[in-house]
Amino acid sequence: MKSPRVIALAAAASIIATIAFAQDQTAKPTLDDDALHADAINYFQALPTVQPAPANNAITREKYELGKMLFFEPRLSSSHLLSCNTCHNLGMGGVDGLETSVGHGWQKGPRNAPTVFNSFFNIAQFWDGRAEDLKAQAGGPIQAAVEMNATPERVLATLKSMPEYVEAFQTAFPGQQDAVTFENVTRAIEVFEATLITPGGRFDQYLEGNRQAMTDHEKQGMRLFIDKGCVSCHNGVNVGGADYFPFGVVERPGADILPESDKGRFAVTATADDEYVFRSPTLRNIALTAPYFHTGKVWDLSQAVEIMGSAQLGEDLNEQDVTAIVAFLGTLTGEQPQIPYPMLPPNAPGTPRPELMTPAAAVVNSGG
Repeated sequence: MKSPRVIALAAAASIIATIAFAQDQTAKPTLDDDALHADAINYFQALPTVQPAPANNAITREKYELGKMLFFEPRLSSSHLLSCNTCHNLGMGGVDGLETSVGHGWQKGPRNAPTVFNSFFNIAQFWDGRAEDLKAQAGGPIQAAVEMNATPERVLATLKSMPEYVEAFQTAFPGQQDAVTFENVTRAIEVFEATLITPGGRFDQYLEGNRQAMTDHEKQGMRLFIDKGCVSCHNGVNVGGADYFPFGVVERPGADILPESDKGRFAVTATADDEYVFRSPTLRNIALTAPYFHTGKVWDLSQAVEIMGSAQLGEDLNEQDVTAIVAFLGTLTGEQPQIPYPMLPPNAPGTPRPELMTPAAAVVNSGG
């Protein structure tokens, strides 16, 4: 017969095990994967594996190749140092990894550079949505004094000075008497950028029916992302980017994160309701694109989630919830496009020479 002491120890061990199990069940509630998957496909869509086509700008191999050259072409800038890839580095998640981009004469732009990956699926381009599509966006940084500091006339003089570019434009835009135009520069870049999509991530695999593509912890994060209300602004194929929302619905962040001088979409619409309203960013590849927000002041994704909880939802998310949501956000990293660096034509005798002077220190609202 067992002694009373042994029986007591066994009973205590049983009680401890019961409490531990109960605590574990509290920490990790049972997840209804069928309901979660149904909610996920209701709120989100997987990225297509077929390249999307811009409106009135059909994708052709010739236009794509020209657009790729122009995307990497530093001589579109007056200094011959800056290209589209400088601020939207294809090897770094489509961003430059800076709070705000550094442009001509070491000027700092006013906003963080959004990722170029999957940008085709945004409702508009830039944080304030002032460019309706990628074509309109492509022409902005080239001409902005704080960025590439060029003019359409200088760009065309540069491109027309090189026979290889003249031939490439004629091939990409056949039937045009003068194919080397600034409009065609932006059209070619638009075609290239439209192909920069990142399908095949574990999140997309889950949406398409592979329930094992995400861990239970990541699924719990998605459950919280939906139930807490994050999905109100971050939904659809791009998990964001589809509409405009005020930054600070419940509580405005501090002036370092939301400076009073940058009123967002108000600068475009001059409508009072648009003060401090910004286009919601895509959360795809968010783990690769720090720092965060239009000011680029937040470098840690967990901190960004916490700020969104208080500012947008009015909720102080606990550490466990933040960790789970961040785990879910990690599944939004897709397959990064492999783009070989193109060979660019050499300078010709008539190619405008670089201008390296430092312009006035004024910062204009041209970035992001």
